[in-house]
Amino acid sequence: MTDDAYNHFGRVAVLMGGTSAEREVSLSTGNNILSALTRKGVNAFGITINGAPHEQLQKEQFDHAFIAMHGKGGEDGTIQALLDTMHISYTGSGVMASALSMNKVMTKRIWQNHGIPTLPFFVVTKATSLQDIVAQIGLPLCVKPIADGSSVGVSRVDDIHELAPAIALAADYDGGVMIEPWIVGRELSVGIVGHEVYPIIEIIPKRRFYDYTAKYQEDKDNVYVCPCDLTSFQTAAIQADCLRAFESLHCEDWGRLDVMLDENGQHWLIEMNTIPGMTPSSLLPKEAKALGIGFDDLIIRILEESKKP
Repeated sequence: MTDDAYNHFGRVAVLMGGTSAEREVSLSTGNNILSALTRKGVNAFGITINGAPHEQLQKEQFDHAFIAMHGKGGEDGTIQALLDTMHISYTGSGVMASALSMNKVMTKRIWQNHGIPTLPFFVVTKATSLQDIVAQIGLPLCVKPIADGSSVGVSRVDDIHELAPAIALAADYDGGVMIEPWIVGRELSVGIVGHEVYPIIEIIPKRRFYDYTAKYQEDKDNVYVCPCDLTSFQTAAIQADCLRAFESLHCEDWGRLDVMLDENGQHWLIEMNTIPGMTPSSLLPKEAKALGIGFDDLIIRILEESKKP
């Protein structure tokens, strides 16, 4: 396509950075998106968010925003609410869907109400008995912040004596902490653009699990299989549940869901990512590639979705 084909986007701000624990990932995502839009001839500008972005956005008079911010301030409905008040259209889910998806507890409660397979969980409070949790769930356990992504603050607990330090670590990233059973099995991910479900990708990390280090610092050691080796029945069931999960939260435009397939062949939806990473090691571009969609075209597709009424 010629550059003129994308004039209808107007001036596009690629919002990146922010103040969350995922700032560096966001900067990588944002710069990759900015480069793709520039190569396509879109009139795009990189906006690095360091604090309150209102003045930056108001001064530049943008027509549209491609949100590339991860974590708090970017995926929790905050930036979406600001853009709504400024009447700037944007990529991705709206305020409510973003806020619900960022909160893992709210996400899981909604999925449970819709009959979508998701793991049982405990929310840690001052009254929580660690012994009771271990007695009810068993070991190993997964301890994580309620409202953070990229696996920051996530720990695997194999012994009850590891539980209190793991809770303290998760609490450092977010005041809320939740605990789930640790699933031994296959790590999968499913992307959605518009309402099209992308091929399922399997992640085989060299490390103990697919944590922040495995995702962004030691990615060369991971193995990715897309489309992964599942039966047609498993593939259809997982993709259908992922689309239902996406729609149950009223998500829009794009997203990616983390899924575990346990040793009995049961799949469990873990969490919803409303602004997936777009770094060189990210999963959604790998899924798109399996469909023959290049990175630049994927970015344009997402931008086009956000312009639909």
